[in-house]
Amino acid sequence: MSQQPLRLHLPDFVDERRMTRYQFRVVTLCGLVMFIDGFDTQAISYMAPHIADEWGLSQSALGPIFSAALVGLMVGYLALSPLSDRFGHKRLIIAATAVFGVTTLAALWADNVTELVILRFVTGMGLGAAAPSAVALTGEFSPKRLRATFVLAIYCGFSVGFVVAGLAAGWLIEDHGWRSLLWVGAAAPLLLIPFLIRGLPESPVFMIQRNLAPQRIYAIFRRIDAGLPTSLPEQSEPVFSVEENDSGKRTALSSLFTRKWLWGTLLLWFVFMINLAEFYALQSWLPTIMTDLDYSMNVVVAATTLTTVGGIAAAFVTGPSMDRLGPYRTLGVLYVVGFGCLALTGIAFHAPLWVLLTANFFAGCCVSGGQKSLIALAAVFYPAQMRSTGVGWALGIGRVGGILGPIMVGAALTMNWSPSTVFYAMSVPMLAAGLTVALLGMRYGRSQQGPAQADSAPDTEAPSLTRGSGPALDPGSSI
Repeated sequence: MSQQPLRLHLPDFVDERRMTRYQFRVVTLCGLVMFIDGFDTQAISYMAPHIADEWGLSQSALGPIFSAALVGLMVGYLALSPLSDRFGHKRLIIAATAVFGVTTLAALWADNVTELVILRFVTGMGLGAAAPSAVALTGEFSPKRLRATFVLAIYCGFSVGFVVAGLAAGWLIEDHGWRSLLWVGAAAPLLLIPFLIRGLPESPVFMIQRNLAPQRIYAIFRRIDAGLPTSLPEQSEPVFSVEENDSGKRTALSSLFTRKWLWGTLLLWFVFMINLAEFYALQSWLPTIMTDLDYSMNVVVAATTLTTVGGIAAAFVTGPSMDRLGPYRTLGVLYVVGFGCLALTGIAFHAPLWVLLTANFFAGCCVSGGQKSLIALAAVFYPAQMRSTGVGWALGIGRVGGILGPIMVGAALTMNWSPSTVFYAMSVPMLAAGLTVALLGMRYGRSQQGPAQADSAPDTEAPSLTRGSGPALDPGSSI
């Protein structure tokens, strides 16, 4: 009697088990990639004044240096993140990390604006390629009940990188010059690469779909569950299956525009544009507005920092809430609260300082925290096969809002709008974002998952991609 093959199905295999040290290691490595991403993105803000002094540049000449990496980020999100569909998340993360490490190192020898702008653009492309794959791998190795929490956790690494960049700048630049910050920004990713090569696994979904060696795939399953047999019986190849995205042989990018996913994708893009418009408008103009209102520099720095700290603090609440109460409900409520907090900030400009700082903190909770939570929502919304591309394109399209937000606030101030009126106006899109998330929840949130689950009939098996021989696998079982 021949022995029945071992049957393993994703995502049920991960969803039905406790997190292991191996999975925590994967999440930690992805978080470190995001941390370095945040550090490198923010460090240029602290170097720029010193670059201007050394090279004799006007303040307006710094604009292209600031924007080059942001444009590169958009290109990375839109053009490079879909390459994970062809090469896998691990390869893309390592290659992207190498790119932004090498280009940051090369910036040490730049001696004019043109060279620095080109290097910052390529650096941004690398940063934009790495982040969606890090989010996707984190989602794939996290059980459904904790997925939003862990995606939020690694994205907090991005914000912590912002904070550490400021601390490092204060410690290094005065004594060692602005290039010292580039040394740190280049060394960190290059030193991380050997750990990524050794410790970061490839996406098992990618490996199954690519029909790679079953023993390699099985080794990852066994790292998650040590109770599996140490070795497989001879001539008994395991049967692996993954949940199909109902898009047939389409690429992940083209799947975003199928009838099933298009409506939800467009709504997500709309919310991303609103949230990134609010985030960059707040970060760009709050220091200027408060300076014009004659607040001291210490107060301006404290108020701006509190918006970032608020975003990190919010993750400790919204992550577990998204996993327990549902991502749509949690994020919708957060945006509605953000509507009130931004309006309160407008009022607080004429209130005691502690009221203003408190309002800044809670505005950061909703705007910066909302952005992290929105990325977690996208990671839950899309299935594993589409996750990196879906998140990458949402971030890339959202950059349109990130560009327009500061421009619109600048135009409003030019028309002599008061700071209070500007913040009243900024609060309205947050309400629109909350209502849009509510629409998403009504359409796709019946199971607190993406449309792949919400649209499935309860008595119908989800289609699967299968590697190996044997009868079709019941998607409700893991082995």
